[in-house]
Amino acid sequence: MRRLALLLLLLSLSFAGAFAHEYKVKDLTIGHPWSRVTPGGVKNGVVYLTFVNDGKTADRLLKASSPWAANISLHTEIKDGDIMRMREIGAVDIPAGQTVELKPGGMHLMLMGLTQPLKDGDMFPLTLTLANEGEVAVEVMVMND
Repeated sequence: MRRLALLLLLLSLSFAGAFAHEYKVKDLTIGHPWSRVTPGGVKNGVVYLTFVNDGKTADRLLKASSPWAANISLHTEIKDGDIMRMREIGAVDIPAGQTVELKPGGMHLMLMGLTQPLKDGDMFPLTLTLANEGEVAVEVMVMND
């Protein structure tokens, strides 16, 4: 019984690790870039991730690019009466000593003109351009949420 419990614990830890990936650039951590699965004919998608700025200097996400999308823009969702609407934003501020989440229902990267459907388990390259750190290459994990 102890062996089974240990085996299940090890499997759950390795499975959880498959869904958590991060990138460190000096005092900035970019946590778990992920995207939702897209149905076959859909040409748009989203990317979510988290920035943790443990430094004393603010940074800004200025833009993103990927060979898997013709264009990527920064968006946020705002409530307009009873309706949620997307609005393009120029940049994402990453204040010193703070965490900024790009998440469902909030800020996100909008992928437009996808070159192929995003399938569960896919990984695709994404380059983030930051004001201070320059270009940072990450891999985006596609998954059902």
